Amino acid sequence: MKTSLRFYFLGALLALIALVGLYFLPPVHRRLAWRLDAVRTTLRMSLHPAAARPPTPKPAMPETSAATPTPTLTPSPTPTPTAGPTATPTPSPTPLPPQVLLKPPKWESQDWNNCGPTTLALYLRWWGWEGDQYDISRVVKPKRGDRNVNVEELAAFVNNDVHGMSMIYRVGGSLETLKRVLASGMPVMIEESMMFEEQYWPNDDRWAAHYLLITGYDDAAGQFITQDSFRGPNRQVAYDTLWHNWEAFNFVYILVFPNTRTEAVKALLGADWNTDTNRQKALKTMQQATQEHPNDAYAWFNLGTNLLYFERYGEAAMAYDKALKIGLPQRFLRYQFGPFIAYFHTARFEDLLALTDYALQITPNSEEAHLWRGWAYYRLGKKRDAIAEFRAALEANPHDADAKYALQFLGARP
Repeated sequence: MKTSLRFYFLGALLALIALVGLYFLPPVHRRLAWRLDAVRTTLRMSLHPAAARPPTPKPAMPETSAATPTPTLTPSPTPTPTAGPTATPTPSPTPLPPQVLLKPPKWESQDWNNCGPTTLALYLRWWGWEGDQYDISRVVKPKRGDRNVNVEELAAFVNNDVHGMSMIYRVGGSLETLKRVLASGMPVMIEESMMFEEQYWPNDDRWAAHYLLITGYDDAAGQFITQDSFRGPNRQVAYDTLWHNWEAFNFVYILVFPNTRTEAVKALLGADWNTDTNRQKALKTMQQATQEHPNDAYAWFNLGTNLLYFERYGEAAMAYDKALKIGLPQRFLRYQFGPFIAYFHTARFEDLLALTDYALQITPNSEEAHLWRGWAYYRLGKKRDAIAEFRAALEANPHDADAKYALQFLGARP
């Protein structure tokens, strides 16, 4: 009997080892990992339910002094493109054709949390690049569970790792902006919002971010033609729908092009080639938008982000306060971190901790939330807690240069 039990347990152990080994085979892991993560998320959020929206901070007077010195370098606000020379806008733009249909690239379905790398791969493939989403994700998000890739991370990949190609991005775009790029003969990429089809926790609002490649438009139908790495190729999206989804991300638009076409892109963008000019225009547009639509949380958030670009931290913090008071989606702070930066620079560290606490409840491996939580602890004199947060940020993304700098600044090992 004892011998039979030993054989039974040995067989069960070997079967378990085989199952674990099978799970980590790349084809199997790609299909099952996200399902297990979804189950863990549902369980975690069921046991510890999140509020229906991020907390509303209580504005406080900035501190007049700090117990510890301020670092000479801090992670850059998001986004901060590199400034370029000002180009003279075309006095009389060429009228746009009523329809543009570019030949789409070979479509590729995105892996888990991989819309950024996949959509960028589609864009690069349109220009003849022969890589795929994994060539990009290995660089910009070495851990598959990383749920967000910022625009500047994608730009760094193109500008540093794709020979002969450049990527730039600007904000404050319009439907005409997108059409004009398409009419020039090249696709355009945007970051937008989307809605999941299912809930992943009891009060999940299903809102999330997404990248989208646009390859055409049709004025008669009032639609853009899009290449959606999540939903499929050649999808038609109504102008109004795209505008609504786009607003949450400051109307950011992304251009990828061969270096040989740089002068043509400068001429296409005109004054918007200069990032300061582009931001100033976007700032004025959002100031007007908040006056015309004072209950539009996205308009207030975009206003804060454009103020942040010019390091007007106090004004940016007040705009973010307004957006948070009106209400933002649960996952919003997974993708945008302007309030973290504004509250840090206005010494609102308790508000920063409250906001990052919520962000980490929704997304426990958010490197950006860990990073700014660490800076808040540092300024509050809690060095040990700061180091723990910086290490958590580096664990979430081992390529995170800001987390590496933060640990170096505090004289701590990674």
